Amino acid sequence: MIDKVNKSDTISTRWWWVRHAPVTVNKGRMYGASDPKADIATPEIYKGLAELLPNEGICITSSLQRTQQTLEEIRAHGLIAESVKIESGLSEQNFGVWQGQPYEHIPNLASPRLHKYWFTTADHAPPEGESYIDLTIRVTEVIKRLTNQYTGRDIIAVAHGGPIRAALGHALNLSATNCLGFETENLSVTRLDFEPSSKPGLDWYVRFTNLVPKSF
Repeated sequence: MIDKVNKSDTISTRWWWVRHAPVTVNKGRMYGASDPKADIATPEIYKGLAELLPNEGICITSSLQRTQQTLEEIRAHGLIAESVKIESGLSEQNFGVWQGQPYEHIPNLASPRLHKYWFTTADHAPPEGESYIDLTIRVTEVIKRLTNQYTGRDIIAVAHGGPIRAALGHALNLSATNCLGFETENLSVTRLDFEPSSKPGLDWYVRFTNLVPKSF
């Protein structure tokens, strides 16, 4: 008789979220959804990322060059991957006219809609920009679509702090406001597995968050 007690009925789709390399050319000014280059001069970290991330995964970046640069460096240091797919829905929050402003000016621009862990409250859209709630809606749409399209695969998504927080919030069924309390360092990895089953509980399993290879 086959023992079915420990047999899993779960098909896991594994998301490996990587935050892009740091931006140093902004000279203390907010860049948000604008498109500055990243500082990629840390080869030992890219080697660590290539060793950590799975080969032959589906590679996704946002439409901003700092995510594409980051993935190119990881591949150059050993990651074997299929062709890269660009998803504009995974770009960073658009802060509108705040982009290009010195960071020290942002609290005055955001007042009184200040937030402890972000530039402004989740429901506030800067002029000509979008709110963090808007970001979570577009990021969630991408997650659902690609999870369905690539069921059972590894998805390597090189993105930004805002979308990675949104992915964690989606996995844990949190409000947009509560997403903002997650730390996402540059070149860190967050692993979220989609594991739907008939058993009670969330369909997402948080394997780890904010893991930086240099700490190995």
